[in-house]
Amino acid sequence: MEKTKSSLHSPTNGGLTTILSIDGGGIRGIIEGVSLEFLESELQRLDGKHVRLVDYFDWVAGTSTGGLVTLMLATPDENNRPLFAAKDILPFYIKHCPKIFHQPRSLIGKIKHCLKGLVRPKYNGKYFHKLVKEKLGDKHLHDTLTNVVIPTVDIKPPRPVIFSSYELKRHPSLDALLSDICIGTSAAPPYLPAHQFSSATSTSKSREFNLIDGGVAANNPASIAIKEAEKEILRKNPGCGNEELHKRILLISLGTGIANDEEEYDAKEVARWGAFQWLIGPHWSSPVVHMCIKVTGGILDYHTQCVLEHVQSHGHYLRIQDDTLSGSLASVDIATKKNLNDLVKVGEALLKKPVSRLDSDTSETEPLPLETNAEALVRMAKILSEERARRIQEGYHPQRIQEGHHHKNNRLQ
Repeated sequence: MEKTKSSLHSPTNGGLTTILSIDGGGIRGIIEGVSLEFLESELQRLDGKHVRLVDYFDWVAGTSTGGLVTLMLATPDENNRPLFAAKDILPFYIKHCPKIFHQPRSLIGKIKHCLKGLVRPKYNGKYFHKLVKEKLGDKHLHDTLTNVVIPTVDIKPPRPVIFSSYELKRHPSLDALLSDICIGTSAAPPYLPAHQFSSATSTSKSREFNLIDGGVAANNPASIAIKEAEKEILRKNPGCGNEELHKRILLISLGTGIANDEEEYDAKEVARWGAFQWLIGPHWSSPVVHMCIKVTGGILDYHTQCVLEHVQSHGHYLRIQDDTLSGSLASVDIATKKNLNDLVKVGEALLKKPVSRLDSDTSETEPLPLETNAEALVRMAKILSEERARRIQEGYHPQRIQEGHHHKNNRLQ
């Protein structure tokens, strides 16, 4: 029997629309990997060792390193099950990040590495490209086991491009190879080179993409995922109001951490800066890049929190983010063995911290002492398990969003 992609349950039928959102952040994706492994293990405790995260989420969204993790979880293997379990994420990062972001050891090597970064990407991306193509093979966007949202930025002309399962029906040219999508959303300037490729289907002409990292526009893809989910619900239920829509959403949003602003600048200091200082910074820290990513991320966090005001009161929104990173831990590419292992420890410690919320007045995160992140994930796992059981009991057989594609896909099992 052919299986179908896990799809949306409209609010009018009493079901939840479940969304998992995974931020970008290079090697700091390890922090998210710890939470994902914990959540999947809790779901397995409830429903059996065979279950995977994609069996519970209608949508999985990921930017940059989050896009890589999304496709690791949602790409089918030869048995039409996820290519990777959540427990495979950390070993994958520990093994491959040092080769993707090779760190010179000698002083001369480090100097050459810094100078190279002034005129071309710090890393050539060859190992990463080969790895992704090897793992994701010939799978396309329509092959994913659940609906996905992967933000990217096209530089010709400059515009955001969202690789979304929902948009496939209207824009068949988005049905690119998953490897190309993954490489594109991870092409972070100035670390990895931009990625050019073409995508075509039997019903559309070839479309060229010239992509850089999706984090330039939406490092936190949660609000985009919500909008994509809403479009599908409203297509089926045109009269559904926003408040009712948002009440039926469950969102788990994972961040890769925020630097604790060791380097703070005031207007008097930066008033004297030229292009070099903005791009390079006093300590080779690329102030303009880090400021843009942090501020954009804060705006997206704030927007998501405002949109899901009703969801929070029902306990259906969880944002896990660490705002205390400093030094090497705050970098996206210092892939030494020690730093990678320390990031694992950061992720483990984060689970023990209280859930936090963004204060709309101060833009600072404030802890909520009611439960820890681990306790919140346990609670969320119970809700997800109950939703899955309800769908199975009702004999729910979801239809594919992308009509017209014929292939085997996973459904809630």
